Amino acid sequence: MGNYTSSSTTGGSGTSCVQYVQEVVSQNCVVIFSKTTCPYCKMAKNVFSEIGATYKVIELDEHSDGRRLQEALAQVTGARTVPRVFINGNCIGGGSDTKQLHQQGKLVPLIEQCAPCCAATGSEGSGSGRFESAK
Repeated sequence: MGNYTSSSTTGGSGTSCVQYVQEVVSQNCVVIFSKTTCPYCKMAKNVFSEIGATYKVIELDEHSDGRRLQEALAQVTGARTVPRVFINGNCIGGGSDTKQLHQQGKLVPLIEQCAPCCAATGSEGSGSGRFESAK
């Protein structure tokens, strides 16, 4: 089982969707914008679960503003494909990018660099910035 939380509240306009994306990303160390049926999304979530990292998942196909959030992701990242994976506020790409960074030994160091701001939110969600090795 993964260490994740899901959320489903945002405003309605495109601007508020961009703000929501930026807010979620800034308040959580690892965020995955996903769809429940997407194999690349599963791949990304599995990588974080395998290494014991805490992550927040926003399932766009279960979200009332999922379509607008996906458009907001396109504005923010330049791509509307899922998953869109963020670590420490930066988009690292999708499922294949996440897996490749892990295989190169570069994923864990990115997670370990998470800003302390992410640990102090106290709000709903994981993204504590804490990392527990699966070893």
